[in-house]
Amino acid sequence: MITFTYRIAQYLSLFYLKSFHRFEVNGLDNIPNKGSFLLASNHLSFLDPPALGCKVNRNLHYFARDSLFVGPLGFLIRRLNSIPVNRGQLDLGTLKHTLSVLKSGEPLLVFPEGTRSLDGDLGPPKKGIGLLIDKAKCPVIPARIRGSFEILGKGKVFPRLGRKLTITYGKLITYEDLSSVCSENNRRTEISNLIMEAIRQI
Repeated sequence: MITFTYRIAQYLSLFYLKSFHRFEVNGLDNIPNKGSFLLASNHLSFLDPPALGCKVNRNLHYFARDSLFVGPLGFLIRRLNSIPVNRGQLDLGTLKHTLSVLKSGEPLLVFPEGTRSLDGDLGPPKKGIGLLIDKAKCPVIPARIRGSFEILGKGKVFPRLGRKLTITYGKLITYEDLSSVCSENNRRTEISNLIMEAIRQI
């Protein structure tokens, strides 16, 4: 169930993006109405999480640095379905928390590259995404975000208003589709690469 705080954050994000960045969303009908899934996207700026989640009518969960979970900001971040991550690493505690979220039928946003792009291009995936998919055995929705690097990429302090931001959600990929074409010995790395390639093709 979507919380009141999260719904308000969705409305505010959508208002900002439509007002200042000619926000466009494609493929929203590819998002399942129920059940867990990973929403896997490229990562270009701090705008990506709210942009990817504001039109999705699901209680989407997110990763956030554990150092942010202090004081009033920490209280707000927790209310926005964030999962603390230690320096971007998917440690055992984080993995257990994440798997419990997915097991409960909730979706999770992940960035396979692990960090924001330095130049706007797609980078190689981290192995953690393959591990998570292999453990959760849940479907994946690849997504491609365009324009947010020009708006607020690394090194920019203020967003460039008027620049267009577009999101496209791809077709659902089942765990069986992924695992069936991967070798047993290198399955998780190959799954990571397949997800990144699916994002690239959108």
